[in-house]
Amino acid sequence: MSSGMKYVQIEPLEDIAIVRINRPEALNAMNSDVIAELSRAIEIVGVDEGIKVVIITGNGEKAFCAGADIAFMVNIDPIKAEKYASAAQSVLNKIEKMEKPVIAAINGYALGGGCELALVCDIRIAVNTAKIGQPEVTIGIPPGWGGTQRLVRIVGPAKAKELIFTGSMITAEEAHEIGLVNKVVKLEDLTSGSAAQVNSGRDQTSSSSDKSKTSSEVAKTLNKKLIEDCILFAKEITKNSINAVKTSKMLINKGMDVDIDAGLRLEIYGWALCFAHADRQKMMSDFLNKGRK
Repeated sequence: MSSGMKYVQIEPLEDIAIVRINRPEALNAMNSDVIAELSRAIEIVGVDEGIKVVIITGNGEKAFCAGADIAFMVNIDPIKAEKYASAAQSVLNKIEKMEKPVIAAINGYALGGGCELALVCDIRIAVNTAKIGQPEVTIGIPPGWGGTQRLVRIVGPAKAKELIFTGSMITAEEAHEIGLVNKVVKLEDLTSGSAAQVNSGRDQTSSSSDKSKTSSEVAKTLNKKLIEDCILFAKEITKNSINAVKTSKMLINKGMDVDIDAGLRLEIYGWALCFAHADRQKMMSDFLNKGRK
């Protein structure tokens, strides 16, 4: 799928699309051009009925997204800052509200706006070397792309305040423990076993450049496994009724903003409307017929 964009790439894989932020030289930080192209990419995959699940990631092995572009922000005034944050919030809201499930493949740093980008995704899967955080207070601002609102809904107010007030980064394992990440991807025994395998046949006294190359190879292998795991996760979703999945996403997202009684009533309406969809009757009939065999 050719999008003709410089900073965002769309890679279709049958009924799954991978959207990559392509600015690795800046750790995939989102300047105005990236924001505009990401918005366009989300519109493209959003209207494509052949795509059932979207995976968002960053290019390279270092960063998912390092957030806002500090080099741009350092000299702007409050009016430009408001426009910048509004544009960013607009595309993040678009991702959150997209009917299709979205998986964040966190392949490295997810900081500030990068963490906020991950927060609007439905599922977050990270490599064990990833670092996640909201460090905005360390440069004189609060989170401005949704962090103060979405982080608290996922990890609770106490942990959200801890992360935001201190501006500290946490590991993928820590993020998994607090429910911020659904799954951590590792390459078991890679640092010892695989490194030895990569170096087999080489002089035992390898140079620092050899070690650096090995580290790069490990990072690439880990990133490849991350994408493979995200695709497998996506396929677990695509084998189900996409209509039911879309309805479930809407019910969960809308239900968080209303009281329990309104949420339950909304759930009944969503549940009942699925009975008008053709795939519901077919899937139920297939299930019954399978049981009779």
